[in-house]
Amino acid sequence: MDNILKIISETRLFEGLPEQQLEKVSHITIKKEFGKGDVIFCEGDDANGFYIVVKGRVKIFKVSMEGKEHILHIFDPGEPFGEVPVFSNKPFPAHAEAIAKTSLLFFPKEAFVQLITEQPSLALNMLGVLSMRLHQFTVQIENLSLKEVPGRLAAYLLLLSEEQDQAGSVSLNISKGQLASLLGTIPETLSRIFAKMSSAGLIEVDAHIIKLLDMDGLEELSENGKI
Repeated sequence: MDNILKIISETRLFEGLPEQQLEKVSHITIKKEFGKGDVIFCEGDDANGFYIVVKGRVKIFKVSMEGKEHILHIFDPGEPFGEVPVFSNKPFPAHAEAIAKTSLLFFPKEAFVQLITEQPSLALNMLGVLSMRLHQFTVQIENLSLKEVPGRLAAYLLLLSEEQDQAGSVSLNISKGQLASLLGTIPETLSRIFAKMSSAGLIEVDAHIIKLLDMDGLEELSENGKI
């Protein structure tokens, strides 16, 4: 966390900005550290700024009336979160919690809005990131509402394959319980689906490494939702 300027220059949110603008952003940035399980903000809290993950991992989740947790998204290093409510003048719509020892950069709302007023190109970069985020949530809603759990899992593994750019395998960086919550199911059901997909020759599970043995089969499964 010693070089804030270097960190923000390598994040998608500020990609391509001239050094002079990056320096102005770095001047308003605050470093924050969280331990595993620490709450970053709660649903309903005043959205007084947004964050970028430097190290660790952050889950965004909601809790049902029955106390059941549902994970909406998990953010890895380099990804921003909490930026939408900052610009909509509404409170945070969900909870954020560190699921590992985590380092964050915090961007106070008032100071950042002032920067955008002075440097409109900052807003263009943010529009690109927010558009991509909207697409991701649209796909997630479609998966949860229209696909059965095997199809959701297959779609998630294919997405990981694209993001991690690893030939023939992906690494699960979250627990199976967290993955179950992210896919809208329970760990027991997820374990059975992993077993069925392995038996069908689609994947091979080795702890947190998932070998993707049949990409065409996974694509088909992601579409029709049934093994």
